Amino acid sequence: MNEFDKKINTHFQGLVVRKDLVKTVKGNAIVPSYVLEYLLGQYCATSDEATIQTGIETVKEILRKHYVHRNEAGLIKSVIREKGRHKVIDKIGVQLNDKDDVYEASFSNLGVSKILVDTDTVKQHPKLLTGGVWCICDVEYESSEDKRISPWLLQSLKPIQLSHFDYDGYLEARKQFSTDEWIDLLLQSIGFNPEMFGPRSKLLQLARLIPFCERNYNIIELGPKGTGKSHIYSEFSPHGILISGGEVTVPKLFVNNSNGKLGLVGYWDTVAFDEFAGKEKRPNKALVDIMKNYMANKTFSRGVETLGAEASMVFVGNTKHNVPYMLRHSDLFEELPAAYYDSAFLDRLHFYIPGWEVDIIRGEMFSDGYGFVVDYLAEILKTLRNHDLSQDYKEHFELFNDISTRDRDAIQKTFSGLMKILFPHGEVSKEEVEILLQFSIEGRKRVKDQLMRIDSTYRDVQFGYEAVGQGRKERVKTLEERQYPQHYYQGARDDADGSGVEQKEPLSAPPEPGLDLGTELKEQHLVIEENQKGISFDDLFGPYLNGATDIVVTDAYIRKFHQARNLMEFLETVVSNKSDDEEVLVKLITIEDEFCSEQQKEYLMKIQENVWSAGINFSWEFDEGRTIHARHIVTNSGWKILLDRGLDIFQHFDGKDAFSLASKLQRYRLCKKFEVTIVPLK
Repeated sequence: MNEFDKKINTHFQGLVVRKDLVKTVKGNAIVPSYVLEYLLGQYCATSDEATIQTGIETVKEILRKHYVHRNEAGLIKSVIREKGRHKVIDKIGVQLNDKDDVYEASFSNLGVSKILVDTDTVKQHPKLLTGGVWCICDVEYESSEDKRISPWLLQSLKPIQLSHFDYDGYLEARKQFSTDEWIDLLLQSIGFNPEMFGPRSKLLQLARLIPFCERNYNIIELGPKGTGKSHIYSEFSPHGILISGGEVTVPKLFVNNSNGKLGLVGYWDTVAFDEFAGKEKRPNKALVDIMKNYMANKTFSRGVETLGAEASMVFVGNTKHNVPYMLRHSDLFEELPAAYYDSAFLDRLHFYIPGWEVDIIRGEMFSDGYGFVVDYLAEILKTLRNHDLSQDYKEHFELFNDISTRDRDAIQKTFSGLMKILFPHGEVSKEEVEILLQFSIEGRKRVKDQLMRIDSTYRDVQFGYEAVGQGRKERVKTLEERQYPQHYYQGARDDADGSGVEQKEPLSAPPEPGLDLGTELKEQHLVIEENQKGISFDDLFGPYLNGATDIVVTDAYIRKFHQARNLMEFLETVVSNKSDDEEVLVKLITIEDEFCSEQQKEYLMKIQENVWSAGINFSWEFDEGRTIHARHIVTNSGWKILLDRGLDIFQHFDGKDAFSLASKLQRYRLCKKFEVTIVPLK
């Protein structure tokens, strides 16, 4: 274990588990992660390797003996019959048989039904009535001469979830971690390696947790396939349910008027709709109308009676086009079914997660470090639903006055959710509050800006805030607004009559000048946001390297493979900006790696050997005093390029994938946040 994992085990002993163990024990068992981690938490919540290995074998044995595979259901039934009683792990649903006035259970994988369940069990676990719950239970078989009586008996039932936890102890332990450490712990808890994500990308992942800790929170995420949009709602918590967007009815979701039975929103903290996008889908109009009322007022009607619920609504789906295409031709909601492509419905959304910023999940992105047993974190988040931190920014900041009440509520609910997740103990700096407030505003602004494209009756709004007592005002923009201003400030496009594309009036004034990556050589300062695309060394440096015959690169961190690869790609830019009959001297000044010096030198020698044939005389020099910190490029053509991150401007990508555009073309990679200052040499 590294020091961070040791710290996690020290302060949350018995409540954390090594995240790579889930895949180790899962095998071909189709069960949610929280079921497996519940078992791992019973036997492997320790840092002792010997105990972990013993626990793994125990959990595997439990799954082998008691988890019901559908193709082995007949065998398990036989075991129960022969033994008389057997413990099984299965998903159980319960229905009321009103003819006989009894509750009857059905087992999803075992394939048996009409097993009598006592009323007290149903009252204790009402979610059994809605969609089913994973349980560990004892099933008995008792034959009877009366063929009308089912031989199956449910002796005991225990939903797979924690029975209790110490909330005050959780808050005290939180105080022992810095903000960055806590974020990394949460990211490891949902299964990801935090080293593979930047600060903004981490926040996007954690935003998916807000529906679990914030009542009546409505969030949407649309983006490419394979980014893990639905994973957290199906695998993470026993308090959330994931359903297909096309497989829900009014009685199932809200209430059955014929018998008064409550639907999913009455029992689950989070109801997530998978595969929500798809223009060809035809959802029930009555369902959409009830959803609109519920999302706005937290209520729905059953005949003459009005009922309330606390469930948050999550909508996830795939987009067919990239962001600039959508911004140019339609809007960011273009893939929704017609019934949901409604301004009144969309206005109920509190936050839009830009799924196109979330990287496609790769094996290297999963964590092998320690994180919370997800069921423990799920119970914490459920408890936090009783808290309200939506006003905690007001000591330092005020939202712009022209932000409407609905926009304000959306921003504050997102802010409250993030505060609960990151700072439940209340210890937060002004700078950290500002980061969360900006993020919350951006997510609502993304919704509102698209609404103004769809419905011209929505007025333009300036989203931002003012620092209390300072007079400093900050206008918030979405990343796509900064990245594609030429498309963003356009109205909706209408080609319904088939006569071609007609552009409506712009929604607002053009933006202030953004990045200038043109060929004009001038002094400038560039700011690139995290997750921004479309950036390359050719654009950033190419014009300033043209004509240079002597270049000095100063960067203390050219040590690891990806850093050496960045240097090689910089030299490719040098090659592309020189003629074949010219030679260019390129010198690197860096610091020798204390632990992997030989590997570092091998990288540099390979670079030297391979660029020589292209007319690049590459050399390097180690700073013996190990005092260099600045990162910059100096050319004899009269320019100095100051780099706050050096050449390490790109986030992790799969460089081994021969079919990945990101591995071939830099402009398809996600960037880290960085700044570049270009000044003429004096």
